[in-house]
Amino acid sequence: MILRIRSRDGTDRITVPDGASATVGELQRLIAARVTVPVTLQRLSLDPALLLPAAQPQLLSDPATPLASLPLANGSFVYLSYPPDARSSQPPPPKALTVAGSFGKKMTMDDLIARQIRVTRQEAPLCAAASFDRDSANAFQLYVAESLAFAVKRAGFLYGRVDAETKEVFVDFIYEPPQSGSEDVVQLMRDSDEELRVDAIADGLGMRRVGLVFTQAVGRKASETGEYTMSNREVVQAAELQAEGGIPEWVTAIVKIKVGDDGTGDVHFEAFQLSEVCVKLFKDGVLQTEVGDSDDPRLSKMRKEVIAGGKDTMEVDNDFFLVPVKISDHQGPLSIGFPIENRGSPLAMSTLRNHLDRAKHLPFVRRISDFHLLLQVTTFLDVKADVPILAACVKHQVKVPEGYQLLIETLAGQT
Repeated sequence: MILRIRSRDGTDRITVPDGASATVGELQRLIAARVTVPVTLQRLSLDPALLLPAAQPQLLSDPATPLASLPLANGSFVYLSYPPDARSSQPPPPKALTVAGSFGKKMTMDDLIARQIRVTRQEAPLCAAASFDRDSANAFQLYVAESLAFAVKRAGFLYGRVDAETKEVFVDFIYEPPQSGSEDVVQLMRDSDEELRVDAIADGLGMRRVGLVFTQAVGRKASETGEYTMSNREVVQAAELQAEGGIPEWVTAIVKIKVGDDGTGDVHFEAFQLSEVCVKLFKDGVLQTEVGDSDDPRLSKMRKEVIAGGKDTMEVDNDFFLVPVKISDHQGPLSIGFPIENRGSPLAMSTLRNHLDRAKHLPFVRRISDFHLLLQVTTFLDVKADVPILAACVKHQVKVPEGYQLLIETLAGQT
């Protein structure tokens, strides 16, 4: 049996070789050897009030008392008090050994509770709902279903608007960065120059990055304990990007296929937010970001003890971190039809010509009202001076300045 010995200097773990026959006296001798506090100076109690000034809790004063007769189980706390100089010859224990930090002489139980890391479920999201442009969502899931067959993971950044009053997120386009996917991991090989152009286009359109979307492969790692919504790797990646996103309404969407008894599959979109506690654990370095192949995908590991479900633990069920968000769809302001970036070979300029020819009956501004087309042509524009101007024309559906139109038509004419 392992007992946790908590004192003002931290927490030590003591292994009692035979919990069935061990006594308080034997525990005191083990504490003397591990904690280096002489038996004669030890005061033990099961009451945490022992660590408070002037407290008089019931002590474990009889060395012959069997530990089996006490309300102790594996992992239980036993509180230890001793004179200030009892461990003076020993170096102070490392801070990593204690969740609550160093106890001061005037520490109260309220102070102690405040310093503990508590993981609780977040009842309501900070985002009222998430609405997806149906054409963008369909283009994303079609590629995954038809070209990738849900065999590997795929991800994209969500761009759109946040309603300041309702806190509803409207996703109007999806940008797919360079990436490499497997059944369990999608590695984003982010291109900073390309993302600058994406953000400049979004800014000109009156939009911003509002979330992340990723797919789950049909052959993803299973859990021995059953099905799960998001794996530990996915929690880490989603928490990192939500922390980077910088808005409270940030949304993480999951696209997966559900196979019925008849063998047919239906594609499902689900939306979540990572809880504020989860993002804070990531920012504070408590959430373990390195995931081993043998780790249970259903559990996220911590770098130090937290309290989840009323228990001290180093592992937290991922469901504690997920806050469901209502999902719907809408028709956004952009068209979609131009080939999507980072899906294999670079696009030839003939693709641009073909796209413009198909829509030549429309005003020029309408013909270029496609995010993926704008991303292609803005490669040849100044990201600070030109891109916002061109994107603003699309936003307001006004005539494109002649110079920009001439440039785009010249690019389309190249073979």
